Amino acid sequence: MAFTLWAGAPDALAQANITPAAALERLLVSEALEADWFAPVFLAQIPVEQVEIIVAQLRAGLGQLVGVQGSGVNYEVVFEQGVLPAQIVLDAEGRIAGLFFGPPRPKVSGLEEALAPFAELPGQVSVLVLGGSAELAALNPDEPLAVGSAFKLAVLAALRQQIALGQRSWDEVVVLDETWRSLPSGILQEWPAGSPVTLHTLAALMISFSDNTATDALLHLVGRDAVEALTVRNRPFLSTREAFVLKSPANEDLLARWRAADEAGRRALLAEAANRPLPTADVFDSPRALDVEWFFTTRELCGLMGAVYDLPLMSINPGVANADDWAWVAFKGGSEPGVLNLTTALADASGARYCVSATWNHTDNLDELRFFGLYSGLLEAIKQLGASR
Repeated sequence: MAFTLWAGAPDALAQANITPAAALERLLVSEALEADWFAPVFLAQIPVEQVEIIVAQLRAGLGQLVGVQGSGVNYEVVFEQGVLPAQIVLDAEGRIAGLFFGPPRPKVSGLEEALAPFAELPGQVSVLVLGGSAELAALNPDEPLAVGSAFKLAVLAALRQQIALGQRSWDEVVVLDETWRSLPSGILQEWPAGSPVTLHTLAALMISFSDNTATDALLHLVGRDAVEALTVRNRPFLSTREAFVLKSPANEDLLARWRAADEAGRRALLAEAANRPLPTADVFDSPRALDVEWFFTTRELCGLMGAVYDLPLMSINPGVANADDWAWVAFKGGSEPGVLNLTTALADASGARYCVSATWNHTDNLDELRFFGLYSGLLEAIKQLGASR
């Protein structure tokens, strides 16, 4: 009994004294993970076997571990072929209670190397990197693709125009209308009709949380025609509710008529769509009716971003970028099954400005983590470019 007690005590002491960096390194180099490295609260949500799969995927994609840098809860794990942002929290006994891996950044020598892997993605891909107004890197930048919620940049641009003209103000208060209620993402779909909100609150939720109900509210308030003036291709310009209804498996008849109709016919069908109930969110677990979307080129998205990037609300959610690397980050992305866009405006300490927009469309579900990693490579290449000046 005495031997068992003393044999266990040093192990427990060593576990309690382990640093977060050492815990990360042990996790990422070990062939087999042990359950007692993790707190019960962690294992209640994620089993060890799932963590082992994630670690194996990281090693397969990034190579051997080189080292761990950082402090507190924020770290960068350096591999042979890339850098993995990580956050880790240990409990009082040195067990992992919280663990987060961000999109890995591939090691790249420049924009050309960072751009090349995008061409290998299946489906349709568009990428544009601007430095000021100069094109630094591009892949099909003028091909219109479905961009999901990145379309909300157009709604914000129309709102800003009206505020500049004195037609509206950021502190204008409106009450939520039942007809604006949409599906998540967002939080306003849970709020009762009649709740007072400012236009600024609606805009901030639309951009930072991609709140669909906030978006439909603003589209109604600024007017469909005001947004359509910014994007001739997307007419009639759909609300998120209208898109969900058209895509719903219960509305195949409506979708067929939509596809066959011209612009005038489609506008007439929107009145019918308004009387159909919203589907449940779980029907959208795979690509569906990707022609019912919002279509923009990456060049157009950078143009829209240029009209709104300096608004403080654009920096609430930095997206894939590390806000600490930049003097300013403005971000809006968009996604649904089969559709993914990331659009970021950046400014470095010297004042140099960049826009990075990338879109991926495919008839299958997308590997979002892979796309985030490639996009992070573009941001890393731009950071290196700025540092070399």
